[in-house]
Amino acid sequence: MADEKNEIEKLIDNMISSGDELVANLKTVLPNSLTESMVMFHESNVANLKKIKDFLNK
Repeated sequence: MADEKNEIEKLIDNMISSGDELVANLKTVLPNSLTESMVMFHESNVANLKKIKDFLNK
């Protein structure tokens, strides 16, 4: 179970960092109105992923 937990945590960290990169890249090409929505969506996803990670560490 510990190995599975570590793999899930690595996956979550990868999802967060990939999302950060995607947002940074899209900020350069999208209009500000879309960028703001995308950033809020990503922040919501990061918060949910961190909650999952915290749950795994209980």
